Amino acid sequence: MSDATILRADRWVDVTAGVVRSPAVIVVAGDQIVGVNPTELPTTATEVNLGDVTLLPGLMDMELNMLIGGPGGPDGLPDPLHGVRDSPVYRTLRGVVNCRTTLEAGFTTVRNLGLMVYTAGFLLDVELARAVDQGWFPGPRIIAAGHAITPTGGHLDPTMFQRLAPGIMPQSVEEGIANGVPEVRKAVRYQVKHGAGVIKISASGGVMSFSTGAGAQQYSDEELVAIADEAHRSGLRVAAHAHGDAAIRACVLAGVDCIEHGSLASDDTIQLMVDHGTFLVATSALADHLAIERAAPALQKKAAEIFPRAKQMLGKAIKAGVKIACGSDAPAIPHGTQANELIAMVDRGMTPMQSLQAATLTSADLIERQHDLGRLESGYLADIIAVPGDPSEDITVTKDVRFVMKDGRIYKGA
Repeated sequence: MSDATILRADRWVDVTAGVVRSPAVIVVAGDQIVGVNPTELPTTATEVNLGDVTLLPGLMDMELNMLIGGPGGPDGLPDPLHGVRDSPVYRTLRGVVNCRTTLEAGFTTVRNLGLMVYTAGFLLDVELARAVDQGWFPGPRIIAAGHAITPTGGHLDPTMFQRLAPGIMPQSVEEGIANGVPEVRKAVRYQVKHGAGVIKISASGGVMSFSTGAGAQQYSDEELVAIADEAHRSGLRVAAHAHGDAAIRACVLAGVDCIEHGSLASDDTIQLMVDHGTFLVATSALADHLAIERAAPALQKKAAEIFPRAKQMLGKAIKAGVKIACGSDAPAIPHGTQANELIAMVDRGMTPMQSLQAATLTSADLIERQHDLGRLESGYLADIIAVPGDPSEDITVTKDVRFVMKDGRIYKGA
């Protein structure tokens, strides 16, 4: 085992048991963990002594967009006119920078949920994921959705974020603008054809767009059923942007796998999600950190109405036992600040350990990688990060990531 690395630290998080254990001696060979506190160590290995830190599995962000925000924008937030200012090439280069920022923040696996811009039909996030996988530049493992699928005038129709005039930024079915059952099936098939690993749809209005009210259902029940059917036959899961209660219920009943936001879900709908095993990615840190003062007055008004109810909803979902995964909606909060989502989940009622499990075990389950990601166990991929202190007591230490290893390679803090 000449290529082995031995990581030593004072503590490690056993997310499966929900406890912090001491000490930590983790043996890595190639891209895998091959031992956790083993009785025998390899005779030839590189030792990395990290000292007074806690090791934990690489964290996961189940909703972000690498192609927006980051360098060049105000405080790392998106340029309001990025849709018409950024070419697909420039946007992809922006994603390269955001990949490094995200990885160094301790997030080693992400879902890139939906391009919302003109790309001439190219799935930029799929290509970004491919380049990361080939080792061209540092970044997290990316499960890419390709283009978000949305009706004309829906929340994820990119012309609705700035009320663009007709003819500006034309979009095609291939780029996700789809109406009626035949078109939504074609849109799903196009994303699948070109490498999407998950399908993202817009099922209700949103907060930061000039579409309908945030709670309004935007796809019909028949269209939602067709999308879920088409995706599932290809072996892909479906994630639905949905704030409104009726839209959430329709998605759950149509077989959609994951609800993004879920802000206005009623108690009955929350229970329906429990009964159907539907995941929730609440992106709750938006209520605390989204820079709504930069938004138009109409959008600020929507945020003031929706965000307090979204906080209450997450608290109820936690108590009800909904399967909650971690997602930040970066760059709505800047790339690299995703740990704020763990802090928000604790504020809404999770224990710190539960928030860590949401960002590891449950997120791995959501992307069907529970057998090789999300735990510090032999046979799992060596995605390992280190933070000071004890994150099971103080979740805010996840904002201070001192060490990052992904697939057995050290990217930070060697």
